[in-house]
Amino acid sequence: MLNTCNDIISRLRYALQRPLPGIPAQERMAARVVPAPEAIPGNARPSAVLGLLFPHDGALQLLFIRRTEDGHAHSGQISFPGGRQEPSDADLKATALREAQEEVGIRSSEVNLLGGLTPLYIPVSNFHVYPFIGFSEKRPDYNLSRQEVAYVLEEPVHRLFVPERKIITEVRPASRPGLVMNVPAYALNDRHFIWGATAMILSELEAVFEQIR
Repeated sequence: MLNTCNDIISRLRYALQRPLPGIPAQERMAARVVPAPEAIPGNARPSAVLGLLFPHDGALQLLFIRRTEDGHAHSGQISFPGGRQEPSDADLKATALREAQEEVGIRSSEVNLLGGLTPLYIPVSNFHVYPFIGFSEKRPDYNLSRQEVAYVLEEPVHRLFVPERKIITEVRPASRPGLVMNVPAYALNDRHFIWGATAMILSELEAVFEQIR
């Protein structure tokens, strides 16, 4: 299994160094609570997320978290570990690794960063998000920050990127009480749906995987 994963990871690393599918791929799963501005504001907050891949149960898994219900813009959503850049971070790669360690206990030393996807701006939270993809040769030993993370979800990549997983579902954004939206989403199961910025990042990652098949 690890040899198969290593072959996929090698091809993925190569693909992430080449021109990316970019915004057109992200827009296939776009759903915004607040319309995107013509230009990214100068006060946008740089942030980073980590899409961690690892082998488990005979498949290459992708890690997600369910955020706690805290009333903030992304409250209760399924997302990647991540957050805003701190002055102590050497760069945005360091931000992604630090946040993943703080939120779910992933040791930075166990993550092999493969490359980054196209940054995207989230108007509702004013985050300018830089997504990074990493690989760990083993399943993480989780240590969750209960203030930020309710629980983790692991999803086999080969099951995630199939047409029947893409649906239109109704959501009620925490940032806009009373607003009901029908949005494109990835269905992990009957209870968990990925939409918004995370779905846009996933859509570009899916396009990269299509390139390496």
